[in-house]
Amino acid sequence: MKIVVAYSGGLDTSVLLKWLKEKYNAEIIAYCADVGQADELDGLEAKALATGASKCYIGDLKETFARDYIYPMFQANALYEGRYLLGTSIARPCITKDMIDIAIKEGADAIAHGATGKGNDQVRFELAANALAPQLKVIAPWRDDEFRKQFPGRSEMIAYAESHGIPIRQSMKKPYSMDRNLLHISFEAGMLEDIWYDATTEKDRAMYVLSVSPEEAPDKPQYVQLLFEKGNVIGLATEGIENIMQETGVTAEGQRGEYTLLSPYGVMMVLNALGGKHGIGRIDIVENRFVGMKSRGVYETPGGTILLAAHRDLETLTVDREAQKVRDSLIPEYAAMVYNGFWFAPEREAIQALVTKTQETVNGEVRLKLYKGNVMQAGRRSPNSLYSEEIATMEGGYEELYNQNDATGFIALNGLRLKQFSRVNNK
Repeated sequence: MKIVVAYSGGLDTSVLLKWLKEKYNAEIIAYCADVGQADELDGLEAKALATGASKCYIGDLKETFARDYIYPMFQANALYEGRYLLGTSIARPCITKDMIDIAIKEGADAIAHGATGKGNDQVRFELAANALAPQLKVIAPWRDDEFRKQFPGRSEMIAYAESHGIPIRQSMKKPYSMDRNLLHISFEAGMLEDIWYDATTEKDRAMYVLSVSPEEAPDKPQYVQLLFEKGNVIGLATEGIENIMQETGVTAEGQRGEYTLLSPYGVMMVLNALGGKHGIGRIDIVENRFVGMKSRGVYETPGGTILLAAHRDLETLTVDREAQKVRDSLIPEYAAMVYNGFWFAPEREAIQALVTKTQETVNGEVRLKLYKGNVMQAGRRSPNSLYSEEIATMEGGYEELYNQNDATGFIALNGLRLKQFSRVNNK
């Protein structure tokens, strides 16, 4: 038997890899996707092989993740329950697709993951697998009674790892779990399970990775301009962008006027650095998991917060009112699809086609002001602008474009049903 295991190098997946090898007497191939975890992947391949894997694949998906998953989702302005920017959710279909491609290439019989039976990730992983490769068996050890009996807690996992020569750096030091990718980093469990716990104090300063607190952000605001083409950011302009690119290892793809042209990955890296510097993108929420329970999470999404603010602002200028109304009516459902794991479902793809159509005119520039956790609109312009100063002006003139007398009939017709309802029911 050959099993491809989703592997991160942490305590859980290291133990899981060894356990699967023993239980199924199988050849284990480790798979890890690089979706922007930074130095978390250092030494991963050597560790996987030392733990018992015959091979270890590390898929470089950073550009794919930004271009094919983050950007389409942000074209839809998707927010789960009006607040969560779906950082973990959107990474899962990207990871699963590449992992399945490896499993098919290797002729594997099954794939396995370390998601718990209480969370959303098990659903996201397996629904994606069902859509992409229904012939593959999916193994979920945390839903196996034998596995949970053997490992009721982390201390048992640490003991197992030590007794089996599994290299671990894991201890009980961090009282929370973390998940990082190009779009965000999340913190859950541990002390955060107390929903009255304040995670904004100096005590938890070291927990945050991508951003400073608003209190520690610079006292001087910074402007950033975003250049859009069909709903996607293709270029940025801000003070010190060359230094940010050097620090983040991003390479320019050209220049257009004052804008430095960047790939989707480059855009996200620069916006993350900018947002993090100014304390932007921290949220603390209680959300509804798909499996039925409520959970508390703290998230850092600096670049995504800036991107969403800019995209929504440009759409106010370039998208027809009724087209936007139809699109927006579907977005709560779209966001729930992403959160619940239905990225590859036909209904999500159908809504995405509508979203893509609305983005044809979302071209232009947005200027934002970043200051101590705030993203403030500071200007927008577009060759596709539907705004007309001549029509909107409160000054006289331009009656040929808008005759105020026309509003009399407009109001009369819209008020007709209200008058009739009142006549009949308010006697």
